[in-house]
Amino acid sequence: MKLCNLRLAGGSRPGPVDIRIENERISSIDPSVTDSRFSPEGLDAVLSGAIVLPGLINSHDHLDFNLFPAMANRIYSNYRQWGQDIHDNNRSQIGEVLRIPQSLRISWGLYKNLLNGVTTVVNHGDRLSIDPDAAGIGVLQTRSLHSVGFEKNWKWKINRPFGGKRAVVIHVGEGTDEMAAREIDRLLAWNLLRTPLIGIHGVAMNEEQAAGFKALVWCIDSNYRLLDRTAAVDRLKNRLPILFGTDSTLTSDWNIWEQIRLARRSGLLTDQELLASLTSKAAPVWGLADTGSLVPGMYADLVVARPGPSTGMDALFSINPEDILLVLYHGKVRLFDAALATGPEGLYPGHAGFCPVTVGHSRKFVYGDLPGLIRRIREAHPGAEIPVEVD
Repeated sequence: MKLCNLRLAGGSRPGPVDIRIENERISSIDPSVTDSRFSPEGLDAVLSGAIVLPGLINSHDHLDFNLFPAMANRIYSNYRQWGQDIHDNNRSQIGEVLRIPQSLRISWGLYKNLLNGVTTVVNHGDRLSIDPDAAGIGVLQTRSLHSVGFEKNWKWKINRPFGGKRAVVIHVGEGTDEMAAREIDRLLAWNLLRTPLIGIHGVAMNEEQAAGFKALVWCIDSNYRLLDRTAAVDRLKNRLPILFGTDSTLTSDWNIWEQIRLARRSGLLTDQELLASLTSKAAPVWGLADTGSLVPGMYADLVVARPGPSTGMDALFSINPEDILLVLYHGKVRLFDAALATGPEGLYPGHAGFCPVTVGHSRKFVYGDLPGLIRRIREAHPGAEIPVEVD
């Protein structure tokens, strides 16, 4: 497979490039010397000027929570207040979503990520049973604890004698009050075996506390919706890697690109740091040695997106799901735009294994049976909020 006449996100090369893919990996990236074609499948669709970037790594999601509408009735001081409030005042909404079988909710969570250009998602929570035919992207299931406040026996769990050096991923500092800050201190004080810790949120985290963690996952949209404040990643980035996470639709927008733009407007990371938090910075933290960058030898996890009127980094950060033309995971096509299915020799003639959906004003073909999944979800909950349309 060869992708031709593309522009690398971030402008690391000034001119267009051709990317050759063999045996699931990028075999070469060279200055473009071909016309605007995608070969050898014979696709005769214009890709000239399209942006190519590494497949995104979403470092925090709750895959089975992405059919919940956003729930926040006010601004809270900490996550405990929020949890109590929604269980007191949004009980019927919660019950409606929980009536949808968990397997369907998990599968939709995977598709939400695929439609956004995510090729690897880190699930937080109990280990889930993943349908291999749903979306076909990478899923990491970590050694997860919820939080100091909600996880039973958390002290024992982070100090398991035979737990090895596998990192514990835990919500920390999710608040703006003293309690949220003290929880971080308690966690660090009780980490007797110095288990590697990956924190999520860290709104109350200071630089001294940050030194006790392997990395911090920044969920800016969720932070502002619940707490009206986010982590001081402009300072914390000097002490530990900052990764980007979406959280679920229970507390954030389904569109990761809206969240990325919110992060960019905050000015807390540079453009290059923000892109790295979703790609090259995230990969090594999660032990993904062969993804996160567009260089020969890496897995061909990549996204091609339609160029807008902007240029440079503005063009990258203006992307929305409807603009995504192609998603590859380990060299396998998982999503392609209808523009790439035209002509006598379109991508995947007959579209075997793919089904059409409409995202915004764009028609996409996605791996697996997303239309069938949506129909089953609506049978269980007719009012479920799903931001795609099916025939």
